[in-house]
Amino acid sequence: MTRHARNCTAGAVYTYHEKKKDAQASGYGTNSQRVGKDSVKDFDCCSLTLQPCVNPVVTSDGYLFDKEVILEYIITKKNEYCRKLKEYEKQKRKEEAELAELAAAEERSKLNSFLKTEKNIVSAPVKAFKSDPLNIEKPSVSNMTEGRDKHLPSFWIPSKTPEAKDKTLKKPDRNVYCPVSGKPLKAKDLIDIKFTPVKDPDDKKALIVKQNRYMCAVTHDILSNSVPCAVIKTTGDVVTMECVEKIIKKDWCHPLTGEKLKEQDVIPLQRGGTGYSSTNLNLEGKHERPVLQA
Repeated sequence: MTRHARNCTAGAVYTYHEKKKDAQASGYGTNSQRVGKDSVKDFDCCSLTLQPCVNPVVTSDGYLFDKEVILEYIITKKNEYCRKLKEYEKQKRKEEAELAELAAAEERSKLNSFLKTEKNIVSAPVKAFKSDPLNIEKPSVSNMTEGRDKHLPSFWIPSKTPEAKDKTLKKPDRNVYCPVSGKPLKAKDLIDIKFTPVKDPDDKKALIVKQNRYMCAVTHDILSNSVPCAVIKTTGDVVTMECVEKIIKKDWCHPLTGEKLKEQDVIPLQRGGTGYSSTNLNLEGKHERPVLQA
């Protein structure tokens, strides 16, 4: 029996469309959506700001950044490391002071016990190795004694409650990691690159407005997200991978300067998305939500 309305519930089959619609309306289950071309940066845009680079630099893995932005990122991470290191050293000094204070208190306790025993040596025999439960002073339960008046508990703050324990800090890692690849990153490893702008005397538009902004330094092919590119490490020129395969790899010689190249001097540039699944590794975004199990 066919259904005659969009919201008819007389069907015997729970279709995929109905399942997705109900899952989206219920607030449970993971939502996944394919990322389109407009949601991914262009090949000449910074991986942090997603804007066209003014002074482009590239990492050894081929990720493009604006020089000012990535240097500011490295400085921020180094300042954060210095701050965390100071907090860690402060905690270590505090722990050492507490251990020294406990050791001194234990020594004072032994000394007082010895002096008390020596004073009572003429009187009744003293059991030196057994503590007298009658002479033990019970600690006060007041919050105003033994210096506790300056450290009153705050029951409305989780970290101030009597049951709260001090958070143990770990020694911070001094390495700065790439925000995209997660590998260690140093400022000296950044490579300055130069894009070759398209020379069109009839086009009077600004460079940032043009759709075809840059071209291959050797073949003059237009560069875009759909064209695999590479950076020549020695000079910073951006060429197409087709140029690398057909021209550079023949004699491993730079087409513009004539200097000898090595295989590690060619860095494949990580490009943006094109909307085709074969171009990028992952073009799907997921929003994870609680899952109901029957």
